[in-house]
Amino acid sequence: MKNKTDAENVLIVDDEEGIRSGAERILIRMGLKVLTAARGNEALDIMKRETVSIVLLDLKMPGIDGMQVLKWIKESNLDVIVIVITGYATVETAIEAMKQGAYDFIAKPFEPDHLRIVINRAREKIRLTAEAEILERERRRTLADLGTEKSRIRTIIESLPNGIVVTNAKGHVALVNPAFFRHIGLEQADNTMGEHIDHYIKDESFCKLVIEISQGKHNDMVDAPTCEFSPTHGKFLMARGRPVLGDENECLGAVVAVEDITAMKVLDRLKSEFVAKVSHELRSPLSTIHEQIAVVLKDMAGEESNDDKLVLARAKEKTSGLISLIGDLLDLSRIETGMVYQEPKPLNIDALLMSIVDFLCMRSKSKQQSLVLKLPETPLPPIIIDPMAIESIFGNLITNAINYTNEGGEIIVTAAAEGENIIVSVKDNGFGIDPVYHDKIFDKFFRVKNDKTRYITGTGLGLPIVKGLLNDLGGSIKLESSPGKGSIFTVSLPVKKA
Repeated sequence: MKNKTDAENVLIVDDEEGIRSGAERILIRMGLKVLTAARGNEALDIMKRETVSIVLLDLKMPGIDGMQVLKWIKESNLDVIVIVITGYATVETAIEAMKQGAYDFIAKPFEPDHLRIVINRAREKIRLTAEAEILERERRRTLADLGTEKSRIRTIIESLPNGIVVTNAKGHVALVNPAFFRHIGLEQADNTMGEHIDHYIKDESFCKLVIEISQGKHNDMVDAPTCEFSPTHGKFLMARGRPVLGDENECLGAVVAVEDITAMKVLDRLKSEFVAKVSHELRSPLSTIHEQIAVVLKDMAGEESNDDKLVLARAKEKTSGLISLIGDLLDLSRIETGMVYQEPKPLNIDALLMSIVDFLCMRSKSKQQSLVLKLPETPLPPIIIDPMAIESIFGNLITNAINYTNEGGEIIVTAAAEGENIIVSVKDNGFGIDPVYHDKIFDKFFRVKNDKTRYITGTGLGLPIVKGLLNDLGGSIKLESSPGKGSIFTVSLPVKKA
């Protein structure tokens, strides 16, 4: 027995031959396939063999009457529309049949147009019911797919080796995976969702990063902001986050990935220790060679062997470059291992800048350059800071300006106090730096190489040293530059008063 309906099959059940044949002719002209039965038991046999959509059912028949046929149809869960055929004397019975599940009724004798209207109404209901079933199946499939997709995404997130935490716009945790709890050293079972991020991690820098991203302060950043922190002794994590944006580009919260970088930190420390040890071991013999070459050149001052002098002069220049490189490597290794040059002490920045400019004036004059220091009329306030670190910072910046500025160029060093900071800028009208290199210029060993800079010797460590020292001192550096228009390096130092 089939439960699927076919809108082309109509079964007429009536014990009057005239009703059956008349209705059959009308329905065939409507393009329907018509089956007929004179008794209730015949109708049941047909419906067990055939699939029908509409049944025109007379209520008053000998044997199994229309009400019994209707009851069987409903009990069999057949998807069939039953239209009751009734005489005027049995209207009340027809109403009772409709209460039992019949769709409509038509009274005998009926006009052809009346029959067509009733049948077309039934066919329309079949069509609408079929469309509704299709939509419902699609909706269920969509919900099932969505449920499967959500389950798949959650499974992926929970399987990730990196910690993932998602917060709302107020910094409350909406989603977190097991790796996040493992990384920060907490038991997942003891922590529920919905708490503020500082409930899970007390690190101030991490919480600040999450709150800023959640509140939309980094929406326009191309690179995801990062933060390194240590939740427990000997463990180092890096957090990298992005804002979660809505349909109207409003910030709904943040998604932050937390990665364990402890192994990288250990390797970095070993590398720094190795570089420091090798550099230290090389510095002494190279310095000795350098000094011995200088003595030989001095002794040969009166001789005419120009070729020998040239070879020795080049050797002296190369050893000087190697000694400079070793010095930069040692400085960089100290910075990376957190070693300071000296204890911070009161320092007059203006006096130190004057000393550095005076020292480097001879180098700038050798290139016919103008090196100018501009200080405010009111002396800058003394600050508590590491003098050697400051000397290294501005020594590197001014030396770079001299190296990368043409002969006859101009270098201006300006210092001023602004609020709780001292601002020092080193401006030149030299070669300039293409904006595409601005982010890379502070990377170790990176140098911009073009026709103008190809023959300038350097280690590519000066600016990384400057950046590392400023990070340790709580300062910052900003670059403004474009090719052919020179560069401006602006350093901001926090004022820590004596």
